[in-house]
Parts: sequence; C-alpha cells; structure tokens
Amino acid sequence: MFKLGAKSGDARCGVLSTRHGEIQTPIFMPVGTQATVKGVTPEQLEAIDAQIILGNTYHLNLRPGSGLVQEMGGLHHFMGWDKPILTDSGGFQVFSLSELRKVREDGIEFRSHLDGAPLFLGPESCYQIQAELGTDIAMVLDECPPFPCERDACAAAVKRTVRWAGEFLEHARRDGFLERGHHVFGIIQGSTFDDLRQECGAALAGMDFPGYAVGGVSVGEPEAEMLRQVSICAPVMPLDKPRYVMGVGTPPQLLKMIGMGMDMFDCVMPTRLARHANVFTPDGLINLKNERFKHDAAPIMEANNYTCRHFSRAYLRHLIMAKELLASTLLSIHNLHFYLDLMAQARAHIEAGDYGQWSAAWIARYEAGEA
Repeated sequence: MFKLGAKSGDARCGVLSTRHGEIQTPIFMPVGTQATVKGVTPEQLEAIDAQIILGNTYHLNLRPGSGLVQEMGGLHHFMGWDKPILTDSGGFQVFSLSELRKVREDGIEFRSHLDGAPLFLGPESCYQIQAELGTDIAMVLDECPPFPCERDACAAAVKRTVRWAGEFLEHARRDGFLERGHHVFGIIQGSTFDDLRQECGAALAGMDFPGYAVGGVSVGEPEAEMLRQVSICAPVMPLDKPRYVMGVGTPPQLLKMIGMGMDMFDCVMPTRLARHANVFTPDGLINLKNERFKHDAAPIMEANNYTCRHFSRAYLRHLIMAKELLASTLLSIHNLHFYLDLMAQARAHIEAGDYGQWSAAWIARYEAGEA
C-alpha cells in the first residue's frame, strides 16, 4: 500500500507499507547486492536511518542460492536485517554480463561469472527465486538494452519486457505473493526512444502493479539524456503508485528526479567511492588522499553520523594511506548518511512547500564546489 502525502510542485512525499515496516519517500536504498552493504553492518545502517536496502536476485541465486537462504529463514533473517528489502531481478546482468548470456523469448540463458555453470532465468524462475528469498519488493524480469542501441532491437526488448512482466505478475498473483503483503514492481524500458518508453510504461500501467520503475538509465548515455528519459516516463507512471529510478545517481541527479515526481533510488556510488577515499560534502566530492588533509583536524563535515562525530580528516586520511580496512567502513557510513540525510531534507522541504527553491540552491552550491 502506498499513501501520498505533501506535494511541492511535482515533488511528493509518500509512505510505502511493507511486511517489514513503512518506508518514507523520497528514499535512497543502500545497495547490498550479495546480502551485505559492503563494509557496513546492519546496526550501522540502522544508526544512519536506512529504511530499506537492495539485494540482487542473480547474484544471490548463484551464491549462496535462494534455497539455502530460504532454509536459513529468508533473506532478512539470513543477513540480520529486519527492515524492508527490495531485490532486483537480474535483468541488469543482461546488460552488464552481455558476453555470458543469450536472450531467448522465454527468458535469459546465463553462464555464471563465477564458474561458467549454466543458468536460465525466466519470469517464473525469477519470481520463484525472489519468493524463496522472502523479499518485500520483487522486481520483474526485464531486458535492459545497451546504449546506444538500434531501434528494432530496443523495440524487441520492450516487447519481451512487457510480456515477461505480465507473466511474472501472474505467477505472483497465483502463488498468493501479493496477498501475503509482498510487492511487485514493473520496469519501464525503451532506451532513448521516447515513444518506446511511453508505450512500455502505458502497457505496464494497464497491469496494475503495486509500483513502477524506470530501468535502463545510467548505462552510458549522457546525463542530460538520462534525466530526459526519466521525465519522459513520469507522465505514464500512475500517480498513486511508488516510482523508482533504478541504479542512480549523484546527489544533484536525485534532487532533480525528485522534482520530476520520483520516489525511490539506489546506487553503489556512496560505498564504491568510499572505498576509493572519496567523500561527499555539500560543496561536492573531496578525496581524502589529498596531502592538504594530512593536518586537518576538522571532520569531513558537520553531520550527525558516527564518522563525523568522532574522527578528523587527518585520522581518516591516515587510515586510507595505511590501507586499514576501517577506512572503507567509516567513509561508507558517512557517504550513505549523506544520501539518506539528503532524502530527509528533501522530504522536509516538500512538506514545507519550498522544494523547488531549496533544491535549486542546494544543487548550485554542490556543483559550484565540484567546478
């Protein structure tokens, strides 16, 4: 169930109810691909107010296997996380592991990137894996076209995506998955072809999914094109359902997409950049390897997270230069908190009715610092 709240322009607040709690939107979801957000414990995630995390069907089915996860009490119990979980379908691996897969009309043949073992992922098996994981929000199987791509190939991918979505949803309904309080989200594909995006979105909207996602963005296209495709999808996404943009993005990108009426986001950027000594601030990214931080007694920024409350830039730089594992954990805590706190600020300004003015000023400051 999704309940809309305050609006400010097209930006909106909402509450998505799941089996493992409510999610206040707009929200960012830390990525826990293999049942772990890299370098961060569930307790640390709770301390920075993470409301929901993301796992991946493809990776979890390869290792340790959805059957084992089910045997261990489901994904929540297995990884010690009692809040909501969304699982991606594995469709993105069609794009990212293109040398190891073959798309068929009934699904996707993979070869494991771990050992080359064969794997088939169709709408039914994709549903079954996520049901065994016990996810709160299951994503349908889709085909993510590359950028650039031929129109005919993209049209075929959209056709398959729509058909697979319908089959996935039918399996979920027949099995009682939705009745038990789980959600299923459809995924809009279409690359950079506006009419295919709208055609895909309209077809999925007619199936009455509990939520909808924009897929196939941030796959190599320019940023302006990515944002344009999100704006193209918005009018065909039902107003009364949550809207999720998959696999994005930078802080300014998230604020711009919230301004288009989007609600949910995920990205590996906060933890990946942390592992390379990059941390977010309101004035843009900084790299703590820089010599100028060697004697800097200030925190990364004034922020209410464990890292900024306790440690200086000088100490964090020392950990980085000494290649201590703690560096990645402390920087990941900060970066994830930065994203989650930005979402909290966005919700507050939507409720205050000044989201457009606030977000424009926030983006201008951040981009000036980056420049």
